[in-house]
Amino acid sequence: MIENHKDTKDTKKKSDKLSRQIIESAIEVHRTLGPGLLETAYEMALCYELTQRGIPFERQKHLPVRYKDVNLSCNFRMDILVDGLVIIELKAVKRIDPLFEAQLLTYLKLSGLWLGMLLNFNVPLMKQGIRRVVN
Repeated sequence: MIENHKDTKDTKKKSDKLSRQIIESAIEVHRTLGPGLLETAYEMALCYELTQRGIPFERQKHLPVRYKDVNLSCNFRMDILVDGLVIIELKAVKRIDPLFEAQLLTYLKLSGLWLGMLLNFNVPLMKQGIRRVVN
């Protein structure tokens, strides 16, 4: 678990507000850079936008995996964790594979969070590359 956030209305309301700010930030990044770059460039640019907007985040956040009573030494990393509430997974691919959504859903389950966003920057319009995933 990332943090002990209860599934309260306030937490969901804050997560929804964050998701709108994340979308605005992603659109700005896409408007400025366009499609065709590597995922890392979009990650760095999105982190810059979040910083400019005063939105707290952690980049490449380690995600612990616990199996029964054992901590597994897996190297799962979330691309960006926004304010301890929203997981962002970034892609720069031709199409979103269902495996990417499954991965994000697993990250949500492992972290105990309920909202994730899959952002694919390799699209003509950013709104075509945004998927909300809920646990």
